[in-house]
This record gives sequence, structure tokens and C-alpha cells, in this order.
Amino acid sequence: MRRHGAGRKGKLWRLPGARRVRQFARAMTEHMTEKDWRHVQALLPADALPLFRAMHPADQCHVLHVERTAEEMAAREHLPREERALLARCALLHDVGRVRGDLDVMGKVFAVLVMHGLPAVGRRMMCRDAHVPWQKLGHALYVYRHHPAIGAAKLRAAGLAEEAAIIAQHHEPPSLLDPPVLRILKAADEQN
Repeated sequence: MRRHGAGRKGKLWRLPGARRVRQFARAMTEHMTEKDWRHVQALLPADALPLFRAMHPADQCHVLHVERTAEEMAAREHLPREERALLARCALLHDVGRVRGDLDVMGKVFAVLVMHGLPAVGRRMMCRDAHVPWQKLGHALYVYRHHPAIGAAKLRAAGLAEEAAIIAQHHEPPSLLDPPVLRILKAADEQN
């Protein structure tokens, strides 16, 4: 993955909102390399690869960052190999509910601003399907809000029930009852 500004760890990136600015900059500049694709193919079962490929390229780079962060956390916690493999799959697949065309970079910017700044307006604007062009923003809000459930349904259909159960909960508030894989996935996603 091509990185821009990867070495910037200064005070600027610790300011409130800086994570979102960093996410936007990454979304606009990064792309998957051939090495990244080989890494993804080595970790995911064949049935999951079409779901990964259907994501917007910015989401593909995002989930790869989440997977790498999660792997570092899992190593520090000495997670067993089977759980680390499950965590890697969940990290790479946690945003498959957002596909290219439904919630691209500018749609996500819009959704984040509306859902965090004007949540009541966002809930009223949401629409499951976009049959006409002016519904596209409402559909982007719907996908932003419901992508964990959308992705979990796709994963169950692909025979990945264990991954689906974790991904369905990845935007829920942290809980002491979260299994280690879910807890690490939430933390790694929050950092990226």
C-alpha cells in the first residue's frame, strides 16, 4: 500500500478530528499494491474474495490497515493462532457491507458529517434503496449506519458464519463481554 505522510506522528495528528482527516487523506491517496493483494488472498477463503473486491478501493486500504493493527495487538496479547487467523479475516472483511457505488469516499464524508453533526436529520434522510438520484445521499446514510448488518448477511450467505457474528457487532460500544477477537477488531478499527 502506498503511504503518504506515514511518518507524521506529531501533535497535529493527536488533535480532535485529526483521525478523520488522516482517514480522508489515506482514502484519497492510497491504493492496493500487488503485494497487498497477495497478502489478502493468502488470508481470505476464496468465497470471501469477491466480497473484498466489491468494496471501494479506499475501504480496501482501510481494512488492510485495520488488519495490520489488529495483528500487532493480537501478537502483544499472545492470542492463539486460530483466533489470530479469525481476527485477520474479520479485519479484512469488516466493511464488506459498504460496496463501491453505495458509499464511496465523498458519500462517507457526507454520512460522517450528517450522522455526527445532525443525527436526527440523518435518520430522517436514510433510505434503504436509491431508486432515483436524489435518494443516493439517503442511501449512503443507510449504508453507513447499517453496514455491519449488511456485511454480516453477505458473509453468512458465503458460509462465513463465525466472521459474520463478529462483524455484525463491530460498531457496537465496547463491552466487557466482548470476546478477544471482537475487542481487538473494535480497537484496531477505531485507530484507523
